[in-house]
Amino acid sequence: MPTTAHRPSTPVAAARRRRRVLALLFTLPALLLLGALVVYPIGYSLVRSLFDATGHRFVGLGNYGEAVHDKATLTALRNNLVWVLVAPALVTVIGLIFAVLTEKVRWATAFKLLVFMPMAISFLAAGIIFRLVYDADPHRGILNAAAVTVHDSFHDDSPYPGARPRDNTGLTAQPDGSLRTPATGTTVLLPLVGIAPTAVPATARPAGAPASGDGVNGVVFLDFVPGGGGHPGQLDPGKKGLPGVSVQLVDGGRKLATTTSAADGSFHFAARPGATAQVVLPAADFAKPYNGVDWLGPALVTPAIIGAYLWIWAGFAMVIIGAGLANLPRELLEAARIDGAGEWQVFRRITVPLLAPVLGVVFVTMVINVMKIFDLVYIIAPGPVQQNANVLALQLWLVSFGGGNNQGLGSALGILLLLLVVPFMILNIRRFRRS
Repeated sequence: MPTTAHRPSTPVAAARRRRRVLALLFTLPALLLLGALVVYPIGYSLVRSLFDATGHRFVGLGNYGEAVHDKATLTALRNNLVWVLVAPALVTVIGLIFAVLTEKVRWATAFKLLVFMPMAISFLAAGIIFRLVYDADPHRGILNAAAVTVHDSFHDDSPYPGARPRDNTGLTAQPDGSLRTPATGTTVLLPLVGIAPTAVPATARPAGAPASGDGVNGVVFLDFVPGGGGHPGQLDPGKKGLPGVSVQLVDGGRKLATTTSAADGSFHFAARPGATAQVVLPAADFAKPYNGVDWLGPALVTPAIIGAYLWIWAGFAMVIIGAGLANLPRELLEAARIDGAGEWQVFRRITVPLLAPVLGVVFVTMVINVMKIFDLVYIIAPGPVQQNANVLALQLWLVSFGGGNNQGLGSALGILLLLLVVPFMILNIRRFRRS
């Protein structure tokens, strides 16, 4: 029978095989590393998500059902949605503004350095920095220090914050924070406590007896004798008057007169009140000082953390967009200016459309980044409000290692997070290929 002779390989085919073998040898370390650090953990997490917390009992999709019905996980999903809708857009817009500004200022290099510098700081260090920036104490938190400074520039502080009436003296606190007592007779004593003796002004004199005469006379005093002694609600020796207290005479909701207590705490109203008249100390006399905004409270903790994120990543967006801006065809920009277009028209109708591919890459990259945000939320959010700022990556850590000790549920959350990130990664890869 005839046989088919084996054709010897040509030199070209042999060279191709050698190149393929060499390529495989060179890529093998990277493939092994990729398999050990990416493929294997994903596969193991997928398998582990099908078992209970002990890892021995198969529960199928039970962990996924628990994840989507858990209140903390739903809060994390909601916060992740807020991050995705807000942070990438803000980073992209701020980066675009900074990139355009660097072409307009002489000190562009210093400006770029300052904006990009936060990228050199770890998320741990940045979280610690902003935990201090957002501190509620205005003596430590720079934002509240600025807020208090601005507030105090337009509003006067109350003279005796935290003061309250002495019990069983007829002077009672009202829901609006004011203090009231009937204007019976011609003498009204207004004893107050809750004021440290050191907080009494140096101009204060010993409380004296109210002056006699027509109208209403009274005295506002600190109902406290240094060293002890005296009688509650009475003008004993050693008690000091409280100067600068606003006092009002009110009858039936109608304000009859207003005055301010003297250095010895005394005051006088010439008007003769009716039977229902009252002497009122307004709430403004005792309001606690303004201490700023509760940046890390339940309502503002997520926006505050997003602010820290913008501080870190705005420099990255500026550099990427600036590189795209440098490659724009200048003749188009100059032609538009020659034709009479203003800078805003050039920016809106030419610069932004030409930068659309670069802006898209920055935006999608930021979306992928914020889907995995963990460090800033874990460090900045205080323990009592951490659940209010919770995100998927933090919830994954909490249920797996932060006290939950349920790695089955944590693996399910990890797979869910992967499924949410993968579409944006594919979109970004396609953009890079088209570019």
